[in-house]
Amino acid sequence: MKEQEQQRIEHLLKETMQTTDGQAGAELRRDLWPAMLKRLEAESARVPWFDWALLASVSVWLVVSPRAIPLLLYYL
Repeated sequence: MKEQEQQRIEHLLKETMQTTDGQAGAELRRDLWPAMLKRLEAESARVPWFDWALLASVSVWLVVSPRAIPLLLYYL
């Protein structure tokens, strides 16, 4: 690849890959790691009641009709 073509591609990439503030190659305004740690330490999401109801109904269905296990595995 010619040097001129390589410089053109580099220029086009820098032009299209601009950051959110509009400046190519700009640094982040703040460190993202503390926000990530805070998010990881936050309370995990709670499971809604209807998920538990669905799990219970599928469990009852599999206990009542064991032949349904291959059918369930097929659709998973």
